[in-house]
Amino acid sequence: MTGSPRASTDRGPQARDRLARALREARGRAKLSGVRAGQAAGMSQSKISKIERSLLLPSVDDVVELCRVYEIPKTERTKLLLLAESLREEASARVIMARGVSQFQSRVTQLEAAAAVVRSYEPALVLGALQTREYTRCIFDDPRDKVSADEAEAAIEARQERHRALRAGATRYVLIMPEGALRWHVGSASIMAKQIEQIATIAARGGNTEVGIIPWTQPVHVFPGHAFDVYDEDAVVVATETATATLTGAADIATYVELFGELEKLACFGDEAVEHLVRIAEEYHQLTRR
Repeated sequence: MTGSPRASTDRGPQARDRLARALREARGRAKLSGVRAGQAAGMSQSKISKIERSLLLPSVDDVVELCRVYEIPKTERTKLLLLAESLREEASARVIMARGVSQFQSRVTQLEAAAAVVRSYEPALVLGALQTREYTRCIFDDPRDKVSADEAEAAIEARQERHRALRAGATRYVLIMPEGALRWHVGSASIMAKQIEQIATIAARGGNTEVGIIPWTQPVHVFPGHAFDVYDEDAVVVATETATATLTGAADIATYVELFGELEKLACFGDEAVEHLVRIAEEYHQLTRR
């Protein structure tokens, strides 16, 4: 057989899972914990976990370091590096389309569970993890989405599971929205009033979740036009109208981490955020009384 040493099967989810499994098994043979492996390779334990669970595609440099730490033999190391390079080329050549809405929601839940810190921003809607069931249903009722009833229900349940994760677990959430996202009148005034009150309850509770609101009176100096989620400093998920993209390049991640830091400076949290939320909820209640 002639041609490239990369087989056609070294693409897609099965190849990605194979790389994850090989690295997980190599760590087991080296008798290293995730923490010790991360320290030796210059990575966080959560990044090691994401790579081994196929939630994060490692860079070729990541694989080089892990092969060194695990003392993987040269022949196997060459195969893993070729596989990683092939997968990275595939990932950089396209945007991963969100064809399966419920599957994507479930994947986001897995990413969040594996992260120590999740930082999220949404410019136009209530963030998914904060949505009430009624609000989410209105979103999936959009006829342009062409989502089946069964898939919509599965997606709604998956989003509610993300909401429940805000109440417990080790993951810390920092969730930021501009006031304009809360003014986007979804469904009805009563749905919106209930939605804003739920956000206020979560904001007041604190714990592992910080809710930031950027009031309309706050002058701004950054202009992010799309939603994004940062998982530790390992990956960023960016949303567009038709697709989602998972970014794992160091430069891309650094850009979004810096952007989120600027958004944090603009947002108010805690009691101040609750005051704004109560004000907005009351205005929706006034609409229901007209």
